[in-house]
Amino acid sequence: MKGDLLKSKQHYELLDGLRGVAAIAVVTFHFMEIIYSDYSKNFIGHGFLAVDFFFCLSGFVIAYAYDSRIGSMGLKEFFTTRVIRLHPLVVLGSILGLVSFLIDPFMSLPAGYGFGKLTLIFVSSVLMIPYPVVAERYFNLFNLNAPAWSLFWEYVANIVYGVVLWRLSRRVLVGLLIIAAVGILFVSHSAGNLMGGWSGGTFWQGGARIAYSFLAGMLVYRYNLIIRNKLGFLGLSVMLLAALMMPYTTWNWLAEALVVIVYFPFLIALGAGAGLHAGTRGICNFSGKISYPLYMTHYMVMFSFANYYNQYKPGTGLLVWIVVTGLVVLTAFAWLVMVLYDMPVRKYLTRLRRKVLYPAG
Repeated sequence: MKGDLLKSKQHYELLDGLRGVAAIAVVTFHFMEIIYSDYSKNFIGHGFLAVDFFFCLSGFVIAYAYDSRIGSMGLKEFFTTRVIRLHPLVVLGSILGLVSFLIDPFMSLPAGYGFGKLTLIFVSSVLMIPYPVVAERYFNLFNLNAPAWSLFWEYVANIVYGVVLWRLSRRVLVGLLIIAAVGILFVSHSAGNLMGGWSGGTFWQGGARIAYSFLAGMLVYRYNLIIRNKLGFLGLSVMLLAALMMPYTTWNWLAEALVVIVYFPFLIALGAGAGLHAGTRGICNFSGKISYPLYMTHYMVMFSFANYYNQYKPGTGLLVWIVVTGLVVLTAFAWLVMVLYDMPVRKYLTRLRRKVLYPAG
């Protein structure tokens, strides 16, 4: 029976594929926001909402994988499982971010960053302690790897889930969801958008974003809101991208809030109920596997690209080539990271855990 604690339930392959689509959309958005500071001119100007899709998907997957067994696992085993899954790439992302900060071909290391301060910045990044002190990087919560802000909130959500959320009834979760929806509307209306959470000045907006989406994902699972359909991976990918590429309007704050509150949980319900065509199974499998490595390693080039763009102002033709090539190279790099680092490290840590749990085995 104890051996079952280390087994994972089968994944929803199509949802894995959508996670990969969202990760590629985020990378594209990060390239494009450097080129177009006015997001209304950016063809994927709502790409940042992919993070809210991640949060909603995470709530669904965590509830699906652990609701029925976390009681027998216990908190220690649950947290160990999640750290093994998430933290190796947190460490690597921090290392890559430090290298890119020290060695940027388009900008010298800013003054004032001696060994002591750099060590503190690096350690805080590895330990997932928000430390928004680097002005040259817009006071990101995690100066060396900006996207790690969402991982910080992912950790918070996992802790809250392991301590209390899994124990709560559906009715109580619905009550919390309603409160969280009010929080989403408040943040979106007051800020004009739902971009916050990544910086020191917008820290608590990240909490509002994950509070709603994680709970919504949980409730899609708890209420078995699975919508059977034949849209497939391609159809649902188009639906996801439509939200990330929707135009800006005077009602932007409300449109973004409705996407998060209604549309993304609806997509999760569709994704969990959609049939997977044999021809797209391999794509979904690859897309899902590289999604997290891609998300956690791509930002090492973004500040360098920003410095290059500001210095040389390349034309549209060259920019298209750079962005497309960048997407391909970063995706290939994510695959290498997955094969050569993430999977071996997680397997090694899992073996160590087995030895601790079952020393006689």
